[in-house]
Amino acid sequence: MPCQPQSRLDRRKFADYSLNHQIKGRRVKITSVKTKVVNAEMRNWVFVKVETDVPGLFGWGEATLEWKTRAVVGAIDDLAPLIVGRDPRDIEQAVRAMTKQSFWRLGAVGMSAVSGVELALWDILGKHLDVPVWRLLGGKVRDKVSVYTHLGMGDMRAVYETTEVAAIAERAHQVIENGYRAFKAVFIPYTHYHAPLPEIDLVSRMMAALREAAGNAVEIMVDFHGRPASAGAAQAYIDAITPFRPMFIEEPVQPGDFNSLKRLAEKNRIPLATGERLIDRSEFEALFGLNAVDIVQPDICHCGGLLEAKKIAARAEAIGVGVAPHNPLGPIAGVAALHFAVSTPNHVIQEEMVGAVPWYFDVVQGPIKMVDGFWQVPEAPGLGVYVDEAECDRHPYAREVLHTQNAVMPDGTLVDW
Repeated sequence: MPCQPQSRLDRRKFADYSLNHQIKGRRVKITSVKTKVVNAEMRNWVFVKVETDVPGLFGWGEATLEWKTRAVVGAIDDLAPLIVGRDPRDIEQAVRAMTKQSFWRLGAVGMSAVSGVELALWDILGKHLDVPVWRLLGGKVRDKVSVYTHLGMGDMRAVYETTEVAAIAERAHQVIENGYRAFKAVFIPYTHYHAPLPEIDLVSRMMAALREAAGNAVEIMVDFHGRPASAGAAQAYIDAITPFRPMFIEEPVQPGDFNSLKRLAEKNRIPLATGERLIDRSEFEALFGLNAVDIVQPDICHCGGLLEAKKIAARAEAIGVGVAPHNPLGPIAGVAALHFAVSTPNHVIQEEMVGAVPWYFDVVQGPIKMVDGFWQVPEAPGLGVYVDEAECDRHPYAREVLHTQNAVMPDGTLVDW
């Protein structure tokens, strides 16, 4: 399964977008907001295309939200009239129109829609000015971006269904052989309010196997996925993996359960991370007020886009918290995360899932290029993506695999996936 594109994106594909001479001295208007849905088995990628009245000037974003595809597409259609006719270069004003003039708070569905549009506006602005988006976000603060993938390198079943010691060690070897220097594992069992001793022992053995396979030069992150229903259950698993020095523990309890998170932070020396399912900035502010996490994980495609993610990162930096954005989504989301990482001082490491489907780089050609465990800095204008719409159409919408239905205890109790 290829994990990287076969060649760098040809900058000539962006020649039509160097339109400064056409735009100078005139107002640009958004003329339409369209969506393109691409089925990638576990997720439908929702691409957003914002078109303008300048021939050839348009932008691409991504609004993928797991198991909420049609709701997000509908939300984009609902929000579009609020920005059609506006200048796409007034990005913050467009976002304010979509959020302030919607009356109802938007939640995960609405803010994912806003995020997809917002990313497309940055793409337009970068193309207009003939610079990569990271230059518009404050410029370069690093020369390369540290990244990590999942066991199985994005393959859904490998990520979520590897629960045997020998298999998990083999997955680790495969990731390292593909050039990664960090990976995340999801092997915490479905749990209710109590962690059974056999499950605790299995978690300990799997973490030991991962560390033995990876050695000490490779970072390992453990995603609890919010599966423990109590701080006590989470603590039992934390105790089991602590001797093997994970880089951080992600979502040890459900998002929003800040009291339990605080209890865990006070007891443990392993860094804690959370934030992928927090949407409103006030939720992040409440999290920061607890001094309970070392890493915050906003999702750029859910939290409102690049500018909102930068604001969250700036607040985190002020209190000594790093940023590692959530990103198991599609290729445009990955490119947006790359531009964010290049320009954000307290960025720690970037999640990616480029192996989610074998044709990942066929639908969107872009600047993602990994060398020795690091993404390279892009130079093409805008986000630097070329969307092959014909290729997109070869993978039309289909109902996502409902893997969440596996979250059932032996007695039939439904628990968190």
